[in-house]
Amino acid sequence: MHHFLYGIYPYIALSVMVIASIARYDRDPFTWKSKSSQLLRRRSFVIGSVLFHVGVLLIFAGHFVGLLTPIWIFDALGIPHGAKQLLAMIAGGVAGVMALLGGFILLVRRLFDPRIAANSTFADTGIMILLVAQLLLGVGSIFVSVQHLDGYEMVKFMSWAQGIFTFDPKAASYIADVNWIFKAHIALGLTIFLLFPFTRLVHIVSAPVRFLWRPGYQIVRTRKETPAE
Repeated sequence: MHHFLYGIYPYIALSVMVIASIARYDRDPFTWKSKSSQLLRRRSFVIGSVLFHVGVLLIFAGHFVGLLTPIWIFDALGIPHGAKQLLAMIAGGVAGVMALLGGFILLVRRLFDPRIAANSTFADTGIMILLVAQLLLGVGSIFVSVQHLDGYEMVKFMSWAQGIFTFDPKAASYIADVNWIFKAHIALGLTIFLLFPFTRLVHIVSAPVRFLWRPGYQIVRTRKETPAE
């Protein structure tokens, strides 16, 4: 089971995420949106949304750089594994608490506000519950990481993540003996990737980058005057 969850399941989850996302965008482009509930109830939305999105973006950036940067680069720069782990714990902890507070606010709105609940689908509520659970696991894992400040536990996760992307058949073995909370965090994260194309999360990859090169003018249509007879 361990080999399946951490050696095979990652490829299933990532493949479904990419292929199904492309298919959804091609077949149902009008469903590719965030379905924001701000218009239904603005109160508490702004605070929760800002905390959640900023926290998640910081977490994603930290995971991407921390897990996928080759270990030899840190070694060449003279950055000790312990220092890197301590930085990850502090920065990740702050971002994780921000995202968790924001996610909790948004989830409470979706569950207990009658107007928002009536306009929410099972997927809307379900994915929010999974995200909050994932954030709880992530923040909770910090208390376990405190017991391994030498940084070598993090090296195991880096070896696993990089092993997945380099098709290393031994990737799953690198995290065989880590604490259960890390394994649960990874498995739930992969499940969120798997469900990604079927939820509102797809709006994450729809940043309006076209505005960066949009012309600096706007065409305004005016009603054409009717010639006098």
